[in-house]
Amino acid sequence: MRFLASLIVMLGLLGACVPMAMFASGSGLGYRGLDTDWGTYVSHDNVNAFCLSPALRLLIWDIEGHFGKKIVMNSGYRTPWHNASVGGASSSYHTKCMAADIYIPGVEKERLIAYAFRNSLTGGLGCYPGQRFVHIDVRDRKGRSTPVTFSGC
Repeated sequence: MRFLASLIVMLGLLGACVPMAMFASGSGLGYRGLDTDWGTYVSHDNVNAFCLSPALRLLIWDIEGHFGKKIVMNSGYRTPWHNASVGGASSSYHTKCMAADIYIPGVEKERLIAYAFRNSLTGGLGCYPGQRFVHIDVRDRKGRSTPVTFSGC
């Protein structure tokens, strides 16, 4: 019963956010030369955008709908071996299909951080100084009103 209720809520939320994300633009100089993986712009060939949890896809669609522009994924799902090779935490949400490192061409990183921080769907937020992307994940907030933040947020 709990699963069915969760499924109904998720479908309702998806139905509310998909239309906004459908109008997000993926055009302009910032998207030139980028590839796509499963309908998501990716910054290089090693990005896996297939294995993303429904909650993470919902967060991405919400962000795209808010800014009216498609996100570019710098990192999505990582195998445990790939995660170790890039210095990821052993319990990284990237290995659970629950995290992505993203940016939006033409949107200031600070605006993306501010929106992700206020977004109730964001469970974790990483802000890497000197990098154009931010880390978002959909971990459980465990009663917190704001996401877990790390790395320069």
